[in-house]
Amino acid sequence: MAYWLMKSEPDVFGYDDLVRKRREGWDGVRNYQARNFMRQMAIGDQAIFYHSNATPPGAAGVCKVVKAAEPDPTQFDRSSKYYDASSSPDEPRWDWVTVAPVKRLRLVSLDEMRTMPELAECRLLARGNRLSVMPLTAAEFAAIVAAGSRR
Repeated sequence: MAYWLMKSEPDVFGYDDLVRKRREGWDGVRNYQARNFMRQMAIGDQAIFYHSNATPPGAAGVCKVVKAAEPDPTQFDRSSKYYDASSSPDEPRWDWVTVAPVKRLRLVSLDEMRTMPELAECRLLARGNRLSVMPLTAAEFAAIVAAGSRR
């Protein structure tokens, strides 16, 4: 099993929305490196659901991959803000994975994560990192889940 961190703005689609919907395609990724990470995801992989552009930003829950990468249909939808005129159904450029909720966490803020020694090398904390999807080590994932499980 691999571990990941997936960012979403909670006012657009937050962890509560995922719980309500039970499963959802992770749409709108328009960065090649983040897309490539999604292409590496396998059914059963787990991810930290991270609320970005929030006050405070942080880890809100755990989700799991329930369907591997496939073309993101929003790239073909002219009414979608994620429409990509240069992508075609014959050669789709963008993918999504389908995720389902696993566990709600006490919000582990970005500031709290910066104090955790287990996350010293975490990509999330690297200067200039803006990726919406990134890998985590098993130790990084476990540390975030442990912190978010404390009440």
